[in-house]
Amino acid sequence: MKLSSYPFFDTLEPDALAFLEQHIKPITVPKNTLLFYQGDICENILWLTNGEVRLYTQSDSIEDITLYNLKAGEQCIVNTASLLSQTEAVASAETLTDIEGYLIDVESVKKLSKMSDIYQTYLFSLYQLRLEELTSLINDIKFKRLDTRIIEWLNKQPHKMITTTHEKLASELGTSRVVVSRLLKELEDKGVVVLHRGKIEQV
Repeated sequence: MKLSSYPFFDTLEPDALAFLEQHIKPITVPKNTLLFYQGDICENILWLTNGEVRLYTQSDSIEDITLYNLKAGEQCIVNTASLLSQTEAVASAETLTDIEGYLIDVESVKKLSKMSDIYQTYLFSLYQLRLEELTSLINDIKFKRLDTRIIEWLNKQPHKMITTTHEKLASELGTSRVVVSRLLKELEDKGVVVLHRGKIEQV
C-alpha cells in the first residue's frame, strides 16, 4: 500500500493494519473528473496518494467558491462527514490532475475507527485543521479587499509566471470573472503584474 504519506499509517495497530489491507481498493482517476457532487451522499472515502482534488461549493446566487485543495496524504472532511453521517455532501469534488489513491467503504471506515485509537485521533485532528483553514477563508472573504486577496494568492504560487485563467482565479477566490479581470487590469496598470493569454506574470 502506498499510504505512507498519511500520518496515521506507520503507527496503526497490527490488527487495524491487517483489516485495512483487506478492505481498501486502489483507484486511478483522470483529470477533470467530478468525484462527487454537492448534495450527494458519499459511500466511500478517498485516500489520495498522488495528485490534487479541488473541493468547492456553489449556489444560485454566487460563483463557485474553492474551500480547499486536497493533496496526497490528506483526507477530505467533506467526504468523511458525508460518509460517516450519511448526509448530503456540502461541496463538490473535482480532480485537478490525474490522481491515484485508495477507496474504503462506509462500513469499513466505521469499523476501522472503532478498532484503532490512532485512526480515530487522526480523524479529530483532521477536522481541527480544516476548520482553521475554512475560518481563515471566511475571514478573507468578509474582511479583505479582493485586490489584496489576488496578490496574496499570486504570491503563494511557486513561480512568477502562473498558468491560470481569470475564470479559474475567480473560482478560487469566490467571486466573478468580470471582477477579477477588472482588478487584474488595474494591477497591471500599477505595474504589479503583466497579463498574458492564459497566464499571469508577477513583476
